[in-house]
Amino acid sequence: MRVAIVAESFLPNVNGVTNSVLRVLEHLHAQGHDAIVVAPGAREFQEEIPDYLGFEIVRVPTVMIPLVDSLPIGVPTTAVVNAISHFKPDVVHLASPFVLGGAGAFAASQMGIPAVALYQTDVAGFATQYQLSLLSSMAWEWTRNVHNRCELTLAPSSEAIRELESHGIRDVHHWGRGVDTELFHPAKRSEVLRRQWDPTGRKKIVGFVGRLAAEKGVHRLAALVDDDSVQLVIVGDGPERDCLERKLPNAVFTGALGGEQLARAYASLDLFVHTGEFETFCQAIQEAQASGVPTIGPRAGGPIDLIQEGYNGLLLDVPTFTQDLPSAAGYLLDGVRHAELRANARESVADKTWAALCEQLLGYYGKAIAGYNRGTVELFGRRFAVPDWTRKLRPSRSA
Repeated sequence: MRVAIVAESFLPNVNGVTNSVLRVLEHLHAQGHDAIVVAPGAREFQEEIPDYLGFEIVRVPTVMIPLVDSLPIGVPTTAVVNAISHFKPDVVHLASPFVLGGAGAFAASQMGIPAVALYQTDVAGFATQYQLSLLSSMAWEWTRNVHNRCELTLAPSSEAIRELESHGIRDVHHWGRGVDTELFHPAKRSEVLRRQWDPTGRKKIVGFVGRLAAEKGVHRLAALVDDDSVQLVIVGDGPERDCLERKLPNAVFTGALGGEQLARAYASLDLFVHTGEFETFCQAIQEAQASGVPTIGPRAGGPIDLIQEGYNGLLLDVPTFTQDLPSAAGYLLDGVRHAELRANARESVADKTWAALCEQLLGYYGKAIAGYNRGTVELFGRRFAVPDWTRKLRPSRSA
């Protein structure tokens, strides 16, 4: 199979979209498939890579939206159409499509190639958080236009599926995220690291891992600042770091970590708290759970599917999150139940491997190709899409 991936984000920028694309590329490589990636170029002072596992990376220019450091935008150029046309893929994979992915969707449609869109970023929610009301009002209309040009849309959670369908997006299916249960493991817990964070050795370590940006809501951890029994640890970096260091004066800020350092940090926590309500999935929760760490998250978006209340953590209502956080943390950190919660957290992700998720994705690729072929006709050696009004006359895509 030949797969063209158009990604809104890719190395050297590391985030949930990038990580998912990397796992997909690794699986495609292991299974003998071919791929190409079209992605934004690196920001200033970042070094680009020309390929990944031998798969070519085609770059387009990158611009930043004012005030929104978490949302760099790849500028659509003729490189998008040229790369897809030259590669001649069987399917186009749109990773969190918005601007660059939108260009990929239009290109695939024009060339008669089936596309699968993976919904990963709540752009409308981000825009609301940044008080960009105009962008927020336009985001769903644009998202609907892009996704409905594709054969399938894959969403990572039941809440994301509900949200997409409520905004008129068709053919939505569930595709979650895998987690590296060998890298993220309870055995990585480090007493040396815990003593660096808390020299007294008496405090419970409560942490957050992620980008320090407004939409992540990390300021809500201020509810624990005055608790002398808790040591806050913030892993990550971003535009809000200076502000957060002022709001959380007693917290340890490690900066961004990766690989074994990140795995040790996760496993050395007693409790993980994700504070933002705009996550379509929230991979950080799965990584914490794989590390044997109970989790708290908002009752919104992806965390709803990942946290089983009282079993591996607790969900808090967004309006009262800050108010409810101290008592929720105290409940989960109680010595009587904490060991059981740690074991439950690990067990809850035991079967969520990337290999299984990527095999499911290949199945969706096949479904998209088959569905697209049912909805097209071939004339003069080229395949053309049948107009939407004929949809009711031909077999359902979900058949």
